[in-house]
Amino acid sequence: MISFIENWNKSAVLQFIFLVLISFGIGLLIRYLFFKLLLKTNDKSDKALVKKLANRFKGSIFLFIPAFIILTYLPTIGFSELWLNIISKGLEITIMVSFTIITIRLIYFIQDVLFQKYNVEEENNIKAREVVTQITFIRKIVIVIMIVVAISLILLQFDGVRKYGATILTSAGVAGIIIGFAAQKTIGNLLAGFQIAFTQPIKIDDAVIVENEWGWIEEINLTYVVIKIWDLRRLVVPITYFTDTPFQNWTRNSADILGSVFLYTDYSVPIDALRSAFESFLEETPLWDRKAQVLQVVDCTEKAMQIRLLMTAKNSPTAWDLRCFIREKMLVFIQENYPESLPKTRVNLNAESKLSPKGKEPLT
Repeated sequence: MISFIENWNKSAVLQFIFLVLISFGIGLLIRYLFFKLLLKTNDKSDKALVKKLANRFKGSIFLFIPAFIILTYLPTIGFSELWLNIISKGLEITIMVSFTIITIRLIYFIQDVLFQKYNVEEENNIKAREVVTQITFIRKIVIVIMIVVAISLILLQFDGVRKYGATILTSAGVAGIIIGFAAQKTIGNLLAGFQIAFTQPIKIDDAVIVENEWGWIEEINLTYVVIKIWDLRRLVVPITYFTDTPFQNWTRNSADILGSVFLYTDYSVPIDALRSAFESFLEETPLWDRKAQVLQVVDCTEKAMQIRLLMTAKNSPTAWDLRCFIREKMLVFIQENYPESLPKTRVNLNAESKLSPKGKEPLT
């Protein structure tokens, strides 16, 4: 026992290992007590929030706590100056990395809290989608800035990087111009992202038509946008596309949408019967939101007349299903009740024509 104590006093490595174990034990204890105290001091309505916080920090042991304790008591251990500097640098970098990770997790937790107040699953979700789009974009920008700052602070811990500071500052003007030219598109995408996040020509879950493809805005990232196409494909376009190119946004101000169906029939079809059938078909389907219904003859040609049926639905996918439903029902109705009124081309073979005796040219 006496020999162990003597070896303990002489061995800096043993002292350091003991300090590391004690520090990690204290860190884990503080983490455990912190969440236990939060759960006990908050009422039932807040416990779900605390559990969400605990889930976000799941796997994190608050590494900065043991690193800070070790850094504080490190000078009391009999390491040489070289080893003290090496271990101190490593601990300082560990503290910076741990703080960055914890702050990023905290940002995600704040996003979760804000998302609870704005439910994009509701039918009338324009405001919610506006806020979700802004929060998502700001979260991504803040995290990128934090990572860049953390990397910069870590690099400044090394003399080999620091000594070039004067040279870097001297050439900052020229470097800035070169980097600016090289990163024109990247900077343009970032500025376009800010414009989209706050002026909002598009929002998360908007129904859009881009490049003749119909789908929903699935992701708005810093430099590109992902569109979920109706057949589950993904269309990825630069974020500047939405500031430079015309596109259709079906849910810009409201999720409600007006659907149309066109029919081509013969002049003999009874319009009133079509209108009655159209209204009865709408009444029997829950796809119609009962806000508007119109049947109009919008065009006539020498062969047929064009009938347009307008109807409203709560959102674009429902409007698509409603249009297909009405188109099918109206075609079956015409086939069963007025088959003679389907489009046709008339040729009158009974007309008498005055021909010349030779039967070649008409007489004038």
